[in-house]
Amino acid sequence: MLGNFTYCNPTRLYFGKDSLGCLKGELDKYGKNVVLIYGGGSIKKNGIYDKVTAILKDCGKNVAEISGVMPNPTYKKLLEGVDIARKHKADFLLAVGGGSVCDYAKAVSVSVNCEGDIWDKYYVKFEEPDCKIIPVGCVLTMVGTGSEMNGGSVITNTDTKMKVGHVFGTEVMPKFSVLNPEFTLTLPHYQMVAGIYDIFNHICEQYFSGEDDNTSDYISEGLMRSLLASSRIANKDMQNYEARSNIMWTATWALNTLVSCGKSTDWMVHMLGQAVGAYTNATHGMTLSAVSLPYYRHILPYGVQKFRRFAINVWGINPEGKSDIQVAKEGLEEMEKWMKELSLAMNITELGANEGMIEGLTKSTLIMDGGYKKLTPEEIAQIFRESL
Repeated sequence: MLGNFTYCNPTRLYFGKDSLGCLKGELDKYGKNVVLIYGGGSIKKNGIYDKVTAILKDCGKNVAEISGVMPNPTYKKLLEGVDIARKHKADFLLAVGGGSVCDYAKAVSVSVNCEGDIWDKYYVKFEEPDCKIIPVGCVLTMVGTGSEMNGGSVITNTDTKMKVGHVFGTEVMPKFSVLNPEFTLTLPHYQMVAGIYDIFNHICEQYFSGEDDNTSDYISEGLMRSLLASSRIANKDMQNYEARSNIMWTATWALNTLVSCGKSTDWMVHMLGQAVGAYTNATHGMTLSAVSLPYYRHILPYGVQKFRRFAINVWGINPEGKSDIQVAKEGLEEMEKWMKELSLAMNITELGANEGMIEGLTKSTLIMDGGYKKLTPEEIAQIFRESL
């Protein structure tokens, strides 16, 4: 049965090869003081930085910069950015980069005018902002997180070994996002496939949860099939514009709150993966791929019918003459073959985790209750051991 929900997404998207041409019109809507936020410098090598700064200059903006935003943005880096934005009296934040940069910009946006302990308020108590929020816009250069059209913001506290995401309300969502698939073509293969798995798992997290057999599930299956087809093309030809544009568009719809409508949603793979990321600083999509199969095999007995449907509708498994659980397991076997085809991380050992970390990883894993089985700490520890 489809649950009750309210759906609203205010982010305006500009998609395609000419989408950056819409940036000036959007920037003209906001004040003079802009903070440009980006990562390690790849946007300077590929020319995107020059294009964006030229538009900012043409708009007459007074620009400060926050550079060096890392793939797993830290709380220390957040505080540094908040200080820069405060001193600049920021009217607008422009994130140019991948999901981590977009996540970071949203964290800055709710923190500039926040009184009190930012980490405690947003990432421990998960409170909503009660202060003025600085608006955010995004120019996307890497796909996977869907951060360009949602309120999510994941920050890592290196002191407490916690990597935590807060999904803020619609007022924190980017006011606009520029999506030019050409901007993603210079990504290394490792980053591309990590992003692809992040997309896939976003859909799975919403699909493998209660309230089955509704419109959201049919949309999710279509998105997954599209991603499988495009990922296989891009894996062989990374410069294939059609495949990369379809991947980019799927990433946005995978986590812009649409397919979660009427669903309780799971998110345990993300909790497990984020714990690994907090300890190893490994690439987010790879932490998800490394723990996914042990987790799904663990919960499969509690959601056999959904895993059976997944096997048939997404992976094309023929159910004739087979038990439901046999069909369900064959679906996960096909998923494993696809993951290996993309050269994804298949265990947490290759990401830097070891047996000695199991206790800490377990303590760092937030336990969710929206899936088919609410895990105990003992089960979490066992899944981590099976992921080694």
